[in-house]
Amino acid sequence: MPKMKTKSGAKKRFRVTASGKVKFKPAKMRHMQMNKPKQMKRKARKILTMFKADGVNTLTFHMPYSLKKLTRAVRPKRNPKKAEGGQ
Repeated sequence: MPKMKTKSGAKKRFRVTASGKVKFKPAKMRHMQMNKPKQMKRKARKILTMFKADGVNTLTFHMPYSLKKLTRAVRPKRNPKKAEGGQ
């Protein structure tokens, strides 16, 4: 089976956090700042995280190899005492 490709636009725009969330920078901050309200410019300065469903879709369709980080972060840790059969 051939390798899956990461969309080149997505790898420039999104980053995956350690907990599996997707970070992005809001749009409309490149030019024509004098025509935009102060409040809009202030809000667009921040780096935001996507809602969970949108983030999963982004990782599934655009960044398939980053999805591994998400499953690794969500997977629960094993308890070694229970694995040995201890009390």
